Amino acid sequence: MTNTFSAISLSTERLTLRPLWEADAQSVYAIRSDPQVMRYHSSAPWTSINPAIALIARDTAAMASGEYLRLGLTIVGNTTLIGSCCLFDLDRENRRGEIGYELHRSYWGRGYMHEALQALLDFAFSTMLLNRIEADIHPDNLASARTLERLGFQREGFLRERWIVDGEISDTVLYGLLQREWASRRR
Repeated sequence: MTNTFSAISLSTERLTLRPLWEADAQSVYAIRSDPQVMRYHSSAPWTSINPAIALIARDTAAMASGEYLRLGLTIVGNTTLIGSCCLFDLDRENRRGEIGYELHRSYWGRGYMHEALQALLDFAFSTMLLNRIEADIHPDNLASARTLERLGFQREGFLRERWIVDGEISDTVLYGLLQREWASRRR
């Protein structure tokens, strides 16, 4: 399994996936301050740019140590960040991780996240040699459920009252995808 993620860059037909840069702070803030983007997230919308600056600094250190991998999404030929996807809670002994993602609202419905996650899953299963990837989503987040199911994730469980975000208690739905299932789909 890869031990450092600092130099990782992935490409798709329309996207470049790369580590976040300090210059991305305003774009990260624009995404994470949008109540519609953050509606089903496990944290409340941001009210200042400071958490974006801190997130990028944390990511830089965590990716250098191989703790987790977060890649920013940009459209080929443009450096403006439109979203991000990450692999976190990596369990190297059991070759397992969790996936998370967000996309600026103005890019919803164009297949960008599906494309980005395909590249991330290819990397996770073939280079990092993960055996299992999990996702945890809000039960009402039907767009995210469709995205995961199109990628082959299976709904595996339901946890009651798992999150409390901004005083609102919510359940969660768990999804899982195995390396052998991904390999079978990619053939």
